[in-house]
Amino acid sequence: MNPSSPPRSRQIPVIVLAGFLGSGKTTLLNHLLRHRAGNRIGVIVNDFGSIEIDAMTVSGQVGSTVSLGGGCLCCAVDVSELDTYLETLTRPAARLDVIVIEASGLAEPQELVRMLLASDNPHIVYGGLVEVVDAAEFAATRERHPEIDRHLAVADLVVLNKTDRAGEADRLRVREAVAATGSTAAVVPASYGRVDPELLFDPALRPDSEEKARQLTFEDLYLEERAAESGEEHGDHLHAAYESLDFTSDVPMSPRRLMAFLDSRPEGLYRIKGYVDFGAGDPDNAYALHAVGRFLRFAPQPWARGGPRLTRLVLIGSGIDASALRKELEGCRGPGEPTPDTAQDAAHERSMWGVLRYVRGPGDDT
Repeated sequence: MNPSSPPRSRQIPVIVLAGFLGSGKTTLLNHLLRHRAGNRIGVIVNDFGSIEIDAMTVSGQVGSTVSLGGGCLCCAVDVSELDTYLETLTRPAARLDVIVIEASGLAEPQELVRMLLASDNPHIVYGGLVEVVDAAEFAATRERHPEIDRHLAVADLVVLNKTDRAGEADRLRVREAVAATGSTAAVVPASYGRVDPELLFDPALRPDSEEKARQLTFEDLYLEERAAESGEEHGDHLHAAYESLDFTSDVPMSPRRLMAFLDSRPEGLYRIKGYVDFGAGDPDNAYALHAVGRFLRFAPQPWARGGPRLTRLVLIGSGIDASALRKELEGCRGPGEPTPDTAQDAAHERSMWGVLRYVRGPGDDT
């Protein structure tokens, strides 16, 4: 992070990974652990045996915590212990960047989401519900588990897995099922659970990231060896399954216009994060913005002394129109309607009301 940027939020995103047996969610989880881009990941599962990382099978008992190497941790729990292990994983000593909960065997995914949103743990923030679907077996899965429609309706991201085995009609059937629930979730195709980790969490900022040459990590060597054995190329173009937009403005954003944009964000827009400058609306603070699916949160943070005051946002989704989104964001720049000098303070305060609804305070549970 640029030293002049606002301080990094200490809240850790918690992602719920769901999907019925055979959908490929554990394969996806193992893929994320192997391609974590330097992130330190906490994993909460109810069975160690399914987690394989770095050619090593982790085994243990419920109530245990084991290291996966490279700073990643894995806890095996039952649902009654979830808060306890979230507390453990969010301790500063763990230095985790993201926590992933594999929902299978723990609870209905929407119940896990409710638990996270109601949690009193100040160190976590909801990171989204990811539903993994077997595109080739969707019809059969739906027949066995009609509750899948309920899961799709509350998902923030749907990973359409095993598309290498599914025809176009199969893929369309899943997309139509998602749309029929009224969901605006992004739908991303995948094979063998291979999704770009940037969809779910941000690559860690390594001190040597700008160097042309650096010492190879164990993760680098492992991935090189795996690619050589399987014939995979480094350029799998996983990012082709989604679109991203970087937006920067040195003109403060209008609180009313930005909230109107956020309240009507389009289908397929999965994640928004960054910092917002509201100018006179709150001259002392940058507002960290975190949105995933329908979830939205602002967190005011003091500006770094002497640093530039910029709005910096990253938007990620599937099937989004990046050019149209940029134009909409550009239209959110600038102050609201001019007011008499004597009324300016009150006008600025009123303009921030929509934003402040999404600033979490003591006792908030949404």
